[in-house]
Amino acid sequence: MAASRRAFLSLLASIPLGGAARTTSAQGQATRSPPSLVPRPGEWRYLNNDLLGTRYSPLDQINKDNFNGLKIAWRWKAEIGPAPPSLGGTAQGNGDPTLAIYRSQSAPIMVDGVCYMSAGGQRVVAAVDAVTGRQLWMWTGMEEHGRDRKAPRRNAGRGVSYWTDGRDERIFVITTGFYLVALDANTGVPVRSFGNNGAVDLMEELNVDFDHVSRIGNSSPPTIFKDTVIIPPAGEEGFHPPTMRNTPGYVMAFDARTGKQTWVFHTVPKPGQFGADTWENGANEYTGNTGVWAPISVDPELGYAYLPVESATNDYYGGHRLGSTLFANSIVCVDIATGKRVWHYQLTHHDIWNYDLPCVPTLVDITVDGKPVKALVQLTKQGFAYVLDRVTGEPVWPFEERPVPASDVPGERAWPTQPHPTRPPAYERQGFVEDDLIDFTPELRAAAIKIASQYRLGPLFTPPSEVKPNGTKGTWYNPGGTGGSLWQGGGFDPETGYFYIPTKTGPGIIAVANDPKSDMRYSRGRGSVRLSVDGLPIMKPPYSRIVAVDLNKGDIAWAMPLGTTPRSVAEHPALKGRNLPNTGGINLHANMLVTKTLLIAGEGWGGAPVVRAYDKKTGAIVGELTIPGMMGSMPMTYMVDGKQYLAFTVGTPKQPSEVVALALDA
Repeated sequence: MAASRRAFLSLLASIPLGGAARTTSAQGQATRSPPSLVPRPGEWRYLNNDLLGTRYSPLDQINKDNFNGLKIAWRWKAEIGPAPPSLGGTAQGNGDPTLAIYRSQSAPIMVDGVCYMSAGGQRVVAAVDAVTGRQLWMWTGMEEHGRDRKAPRRNAGRGVSYWTDGRDERIFVITTGFYLVALDANTGVPVRSFGNNGAVDLMEELNVDFDHVSRIGNSSPPTIFKDTVIIPPAGEEGFHPPTMRNTPGYVMAFDARTGKQTWVFHTVPKPGQFGADTWENGANEYTGNTGVWAPISVDPELGYAYLPVESATNDYYGGHRLGSTLFANSIVCVDIATGKRVWHYQLTHHDIWNYDLPCVPTLVDITVDGKPVKALVQLTKQGFAYVLDRVTGEPVWPFEERPVPASDVPGERAWPTQPHPTRPPAYERQGFVEDDLIDFTPELRAAAIKIASQYRLGPLFTPPSEVKPNGTKGTWYNPGGTGGSLWQGGGFDPETGYFYIPTKTGPGIIAVANDPKSDMRYSRGRGSVRLSVDGLPIMKPPYSRIVAVDLNKGDIAWAMPLGTTPRSVAEHPALKGRNLPNTGGINLHANMLVTKTLLIAGEGWGGAPVVRAYDKKTGAIVGELTIPGMMGSMPMTYMVDGKQYLAFTVGTPKQPSEVVALALDA
C-alpha cells in the first residue's frame, strides 16, 4: 500500500505545474486505494504518534543489538524562496536566509509512506517520500500582510496535522500569522472549499484587531478528531507587556471540511460564565494570554479533549488580576462535540512564576492498588507530575493544598496555598536554599554563599521580589520558568508502565519593578543575573536528567544524567585533579520517544550532536550515534516496506535545519 501511494505522489510530482505547489492534480491519470481512517501499523500520524500523547511505537526492528548500525537513509532541507504573493504560494528560490530556521522544533508525521512537515519562518509545508527523502510537493506559504513578521511565534512551529474521511485527505497547518490552512495531502494545493479559498483567518474568528497581532499566534499543530480541528493558540511571553489588556487565547474548533467554526472555549470566562467569579474586580474582562501553546490530547473513546492552559497576563505580576484566575494554569477537559467543560483542575493558582503548562497532557492506562485507572499525566515546569483520573478529573493520588510564602510586592496578593501531589515525588529539585549551592571545593562554596546572600532564597513558590535601591537583587527560584519540564513532555511505555521524563535544573531570578509605561504598575524587573561562580553553575549537579516514573506505583524507578560532563566543568582550573561524577549537560532537555525495545533520546538544542538508546528498565545507555547536528525536534519512528526508520530535525547555529532519517542497512 505504501509503495503504491509513493508511486502515485511521485507521478504527481513529475508533472510540471505553474501554480500553488510543486505538484499538480492527478487529472485522472493515476489511481490508488482510498485512505484508511485507522492508522496502519508502522505509521506515525500525529505529532506524538497517537491522540493520547504517549510518544510510544510498538516497532521493534531497531533494538539494542543493532542501534549503532543505523545509517543515514535520507536528508531533506527546505529550499525556501521569497514570501509568496498569494494563498497559493510558489515553489521557487534557492533559499532565503530571512526565512531559514536553524533551531527547528518541527517534526515529521508519516502516513502511508509519505512524511509531511513544516519548515522555515514562513511555515512552508512539504511532502517527502518516507523511503528516499524525495520531495513530492511543497506549499510555500501565503501572503499574511505583515502579520507573520509581527507574530510572537515566528518559527517553523512543531509540525502539521493529517485528516481523512476515507475519501479526501488534507494536511492542516497554522501559519505564523495565525491562519488555519487546509492543503490537499496529494498535491499540496489549498482546498478552495475550505474557509476562504483554503484558509480561515483565526484572528478574525477571535475578533482581534490587527494592532493586537503581536500578541497571539501558535506553536503546536492543531489536534484533529473525526471532523473537528481544534486550534491551540499561543500568547506572547508576558515579561514586559505594555498594558494589562491583552488578547485571550480562546480555544476554537472548526469543521475539517468547511472551515466553519463549531465551538469556542473561553479560557478566560466571560461575565456570567463558570469561573468568572475567580477574577476579582472584573479582571476577566480585559486580561489576556491563557492560551494553549502545548499540544492538545484526546481520548477517542470518551470523546474528550484535554487543554493545557498557559498563564494569564503577565507572567510575574498579578496585582491587576487578583484571584485564582480560572482557567489559567489549568487542565481543562472539554467535550469535543460541543466544547463544553466536563471538568478542570488548576495546577497553579494565581500564577506569578511563569509556571504555565508546557506540554501535552499524556493519557495512560495504569493499575493502581490493583484497580485499572484511565489516567492523565501533566508534567510541569515546577517538576511535579500531576496524575489525574481523566474521566472525572480527580487526583489518582491525593493533592495537598500546602501553604506557600506571601508576596510583599505592592498590590500583589499571592494565593496562600498551592497543590502538591503526594505521589509521584517531585522529579526535579525544588526551591533554592544554601544546601543546593556548589560544593566542589570550599573556596567555590564560600563564593557561592556570598553571591546568594544578595538574593532572596526560599522553597518552591517563593514569589518575585521588588527590585529597589538597597534591596535584594531578586528572588532565586528553582525550577525557573525554563526548568523542570518544557514542550518536549515525556513518553509512556505500556510495556513497563514507566513514564520517561526529560528534566533540567533550571534556576531563575524573578524580580519585578515599577513600570511607569504600563497600566499594570509592575512588570519583570531587570535585576542582576548571577547564577554562576567563576563560570561554573552555582547549583550542585546533576544539571540535566532523564527520570523514569513507575506510574503503577507512583515511585521514581531510576534517574540518569542526560549527556556528559561539559568541558567547561571537567577542565575548569579550580577542579584540576578532581574525579567528578557525570554532571550531565547544562541546560538540556532530552527529545525522546519510546519503542517496544528502547527509550531513544537526543540531547536537544545546545547539546551534543548525538542520539542514544537507553534500556527502558534501568536507564543504562545501550547505543549511541553521532548525528549531523543538534536534535531540534522530537524524534519519531515509522516502518515502510518492512524497514524501520528513525527521523528528526537537526540544525546548527550556522546551518539551517534539516530532517534526517536513519535506518539499518541504509
